[in-house]
Amino acid sequence: MSANELNRGKILWADDEIDLLRSHVLFLEGKGFQLTTVTNGDDAIALCAKQRFDIVLLDENMPGKDGLETLAILKAEFPALPIIMITKNEEERLMEEAIGSRISDYLTKPVNPSQILLAIMKILENQQIKQDAVSEKYMLAFGELARQIESNPDSQAWINIHNQLSTWELELDDYPDLGFDEMLLQQQHEANDLFTRYVRSNYESWVNAPSDRRPVLSPDVFSTAVKPLLEEGHKVLFLIIDCMRWDQWLTLEPLLYEEYQIKRNGYYSLLPTTTEFSRNAIFSGLFPDDMKRFHSDWWTSHENYGLNQHEKDFLHENIRRSGLSLKPEARYKKIISNHEGQQFAKQFASWSSQKLVALVVNQVDLLAHRRTDSPLLKEILPNEASYREIVRAWFNNSWIKQVISTAAKLDFKVVITSDHGSIRVQHPTQILADREASTNIRFKQGRNLKPNTKDAWYIDNPERIRLPSNSSTDTLAIAQKMYYFLYPNNYRKYQTKYADTYQHGGLSMWEMIIPLISLDPK
Repeated sequence: MSANELNRGKILWADDEIDLLRSHVLFLEGKGFQLTTVTNGDDAIALCAKQRFDIVLLDENMPGKDGLETLAILKAEFPALPIIMITKNEEERLMEEAIGSRISDYLTKPVNPSQILLAIMKILENQQIKQDAVSEKYMLAFGELARQIESNPDSQAWINIHNQLSTWELELDDYPDLGFDEMLLQQQHEANDLFTRYVRSNYESWVNAPSDRRPVLSPDVFSTAVKPLLEEGHKVLFLIIDCMRWDQWLTLEPLLYEEYQIKRNGYYSLLPTTTEFSRNAIFSGLFPDDMKRFHSDWWTSHENYGLNQHEKDFLHENIRRSGLSLKPEARYKKIISNHEGQQFAKQFASWSSQKLVALVVNQVDLLAHRRTDSPLLKEILPNEASYREIVRAWFNNSWIKQVISTAAKLDFKVVITSDHGSIRVQHPTQILADREASTNIRFKQGRNLKPNTKDAWYIDNPERIRLPSNSSTDTLAIAQKMYYFLYPNNYRKYQTKYADTYQHGGLSMWEMIIPLISLDPK
């Protein structure tokens, strides 16, 4: 037996009949555990105060302090100490009381040595067992993902690849010691490079093709995910979480399992991946050139105007154009602050007669922007895992989760999506442009732009991809990979400001491949 097998953990076993369990004790010692035995709760408490144990086996029925009394004291003094309760009593009340006291496991006598060993291993070696399994599973998945990435994926295959990579990103968050983080990151960026080439080769044909001959794009979201439910007579809550990425959604999804059956699909955000283009397209069901042509009073290319002021108007016009007759008419609400959200949550409970409620939530986008300007937030959110964690914490404790729960009780179908994602930019790339060029650092639209074409997709005429142009010399540059645009003036200043910040507007899997989720109340 190896040295590690001889030191698998220190166990304290408290049982007034411990002499009758001698064979069990010898079995566990033979498996490499160090056993200390006592016959009552007081001795167990006293020993735990003097030395560290990895786990306590605690008999429920002992003279003096019984198992539940001993359990309560041990948990008060040593809250992280794993405790397995062992008892002859099968009463449900006793089990509930023990479980409520945060026991780690519960065994009913008579128990055989293998049962006890399994319970101990589940607690003491569960992480290592899982880690070994995850390591083996990931190495197999890595090879299969590499094959998929190199196999000339189509639009749906790219969504599946992004989903798998994001899923592994979350799973490996729990096992940092495996050292696979860099391996996964490299594969993500290799995939993104090929994805970028794929989009550049196909995007122009997508936006100029009929909806049934292209992947689902921003203008197709309403007709694909919302309209069919309304036509079937369902009530729908249509929720857009601004700037929510696929990996962030994966952290939120388990929080809704209890109340909903969840179907996960995806779609492609329009380029450039900004609210100005993508969210207006979702509500209007139109490409930007048609928005400007048909609704010039609702559309302007001036960035300070407030390009999403007419989302409600676009939505109602889209509903009318779709041939839907909704009574009462659809309600639209954009939530900026937590106070507004809490007020909405109280109000929503009285909206049981609504056919369609469209809700825009900006908190995730605000977090990304505020991190850019806050050194403290950069310290708190140094990487993708911490960003996911804070988004999950916000959602789990927010008014929006309350609204979704109320929707289930009111028998609403829920459609959740985003308008675009974001990417953590790392590398500046210089661009020459005039003063009228757009200010977004992941894309520039303006006259005679001069980007580094290795770092950006340069389009000499934005109308080719259905963006309205301001002049005959209008051009477009969309940043790729992890690049962000800077002008020669004050280059160093803005390099420092924007490096390692979350941005959107560019061409990447993280910005373009967006979750499109259907929730069906259980």
